[in-house]
Amino acid sequence: MPMTARFPTTCAHCSGRVMPGEEISKAAGKWVHSTCAVAASENAAQLPGLDAGPPKTFGRNVGTKVRKADMAEPEGALEVWTDGACSGNPGPGGWAWATKDGRKGSGGEPKTTNQRMEVSAALQAILALEGPLVVVSDSTYVVNCFRDEWWKGWLSRGWVNSQKKPVANKDLWEPLIEAFRERGNISFRWVKGHSGDEMNDLVDQLAVEAGKAQV
Repeated sequence: MPMTARFPTTCAHCSGRVMPGEEISKAAGKWVHSTCAVAASENAAQLPGLDAGPPKTFGRNVGTKVRKADMAEPEGALEVWTDGACSGNPGPGGWAWATKDGRKGSGGEPKTTNQRMEVSAALQAILALEGPLVVVSDSTYVVNCFRDEWWKGWLSRGWVNSQKKPVANKDLWEPLIEAFRERGNISFRWVKGHSGDEMNDLVDQLAVEAGKAQV
C-alpha cells in the first residue's frame, strides 16, 4: 500500500532519490518508489527468496537459487555509463549517458518518472553509439531486464509481466529491446550508485542538471 515519504532516502530498487512527499511502497521488506514496486516484484518473481535490491549476494547460494552471473561482454566493447533522475516521481526528470573518451548526451521531460529516465538513458546511449557496447547502469530495473532476460517473458506473454500486469514503460522498452536483439553486440553491467565510481557520478550529475532544466 503506497505511503508518503517523510524524510529523504534512497529507493532500494532503482537507487534513485526519494524526496519527502513522494509516494513509496514496501517491496521485499524495503522502501521503494511506488512506481518501482512492480519492477521490484518482477525481481522477486524471477529469483524467489532474494530481495529486489542491487546484487549484494552475487554468486552466493540462496536456498536453491543462484543469482545469475554478469552478462558476457562483447569483444572490443565501448563502455557507456547511463543514469536517470527525477524530482517528484512523477515530476521533472532527466537522463544522461557518457563515455570515458568524452562523448556524452542528456535530455529530459517535464513530467516523468525515475524508471522512465533510466530506460531512456540506456536507449539514447545505444541509439547514439555504434559498435559493441557495455551499458553500465546503477538501475537494476534496466540491467536485470537483460541479464535475467525478463524481456523474453514479456514478449512471449504479449507484453504482460510475471505479475500478469501490462509491462510499464512499453513505449521505451520496445525500441530498446529491439535494438538489443538486432545488434547482438550489447551487454549490460550493474554498478552501485553513489559509490565513488567517477563515471557513474558524472552521469548522475548530468541527469540531475537535465531534470532541473525541465522545471
